[in-house]
Amino acid sequence: MKTILNIIHAFVGLTATISGIVLMIQPGGRLFQLDTTLLDGSPFNNFLIPGIILAVAVGGTNLLALGQNILNRPNSCNRSILAGVITCGWIICQVYIIHTVFWVQIIYVLLGILTILIAYQLKGKWLV
Repeated sequence: MKTILNIIHAFVGLTATISGIVLMIQPGGRLFQLDTTLLDGSPFNNFLIPGIILAVAVGGTNLLALGQNILNRPNSCNRSILAGVITCGWIICQVYIIHTVFWVQIIYVLLGILTILIAYQLKGKWLV
């Protein structure tokens, strides 16, 4: 189970960090074929700030949790749970802001939920 958790952290962490960097480099969203009209009604004019949040919050917490798990640090399961919650929270906020659901968002929210469930199980608690 720990291997599966680490694979999820690596995948989410790397893809979120890379995607966030791409959005920072091209905040108009062109490289992802995103239109800034998706952000109408949001506090953002372009994808720069969302890209920073994606790279740092989602990518960073998942990569940090991965490192903590690999090094067998105390409370690494708690960091994994936090990374899963942040991943799910990011997607929920994203859908709320853009009023659109893309298939990739469904995959990432499922990965976030799976992260939370696996980390919770590894923590030694039974799910009811």
